Amino acid sequence: MVRYRLELRLGPADVGRRVVIRWRRPGRGVGAEVADVLGVLEAADGAAFTVRTASGACVVIPVDRALAGKTVPPATPRPGLRHST
Repeated sequence: MVRYRLELRLGPADVGRRVVIRWRRPGRGVGAEVADVLGVLEAADGAAFTVRTASGACVVIPVDRALAGKTVPPATPRPGLRHST
């Protein structure tokens, strides 16, 4: 069995950087479900992380629900896609 240690390596100094956060979001039924959010960290304090996704949605993750998080490299342009400027 392979075990992974989850670490939350994010803080206010990472605001403006691209991040991924694994967290326990409220489930549709009973309990919570684990989900990942990828985007730009807009805010981070002792209460929550705010991440803006590529679609423009803003996700607020309470610190006590965050399981792991880290900075990730900027997205690389994919061939065939045009980016507007």
